[in-house]
Amino acid sequence: MRYHVAGQSHRGAVRESNQDVVDWRINDAGDQALLVVADGMGGHQGGEVASRLAVDAIIESLEPEIAGASSGTTDADIRGKLDRAFRLANERIVSRRSGDPRLEKMGTTLVVAWLSGNQAHIAHIGDSRCYSLRGSQALCLTRDDTVVQNMLEDGSITRADVPNVPFRNVLTRAVGTVEQAAPSYRRETLDEGDVLLLCSDGLTDSVPEYRWLEIHKESDGMERTVQAMIDAGLANEAGDNVSVVLLTLEY
Repeated sequence: MRYHVAGQSHRGAVRESNQDVVDWRINDAGDQALLVVADGMGGHQGGEVASRLAVDAIIESLEPEIAGASSGTTDADIRGKLDRAFRLANERIVSRRSGDPRLEKMGTTLVVAWLSGNQAHIAHIGDSRCYSLRGSQALCLTRDDTVVQNMLEDGSITRADVPNVPFRNVLTRAVGTVEQAAPSYRRETLDEGDVLLLCSDGLTDSVPEYRWLEIHKESDGMERTVQAMIDAGLANEAGDNVSVVLLTLEY
């Protein structure tokens, strides 16, 4: 079994700066991997600082944990370590913001996938997402922490109403803006050939899910698939930064 990973972040067609950060790691044994996407908020400087602090905290906290082989690591162990990594990210942002009034509104979304063998352990806060691409289906494995998602679930609006909601991107939770950053968690079993996709809302808002599946089938190799997804977002005049990290599993 082995992982193939590729990723990229672009400022998009409109934004003057990129407040997204992506990163990933694969251990030497090739049986554990870590994927991270963060989408900062709070103005030009604040968003860039928050997303970088969050991703650096995740890598610092979890890279040593995936360095060894996956045997002996339980689901409970992984979930606990993900929780601690998110708390560290939250503490770093809160601490940095308290020392600089210019950063008082900063925070970030954060989605992390820890792969151990064929098990994907997914933790997130905000509206950056994780998907499984399997055959002809794109399955969203995360729930957006947004006002719009709450309205969809309580029946206030329908899916067709979402593009017309002026505050559709307002978050209900973000790393660095809460006292306790307890991420939502999900475990997903991957089969051979499955693709795990982590992305910021710059992709989900500009390129429909069915097009991702087409791009994946049309593209030769992971790097070209990622580039084609970014290009599709730019062609559709993505109004936000566009970030994509892809992982495929092969036996």
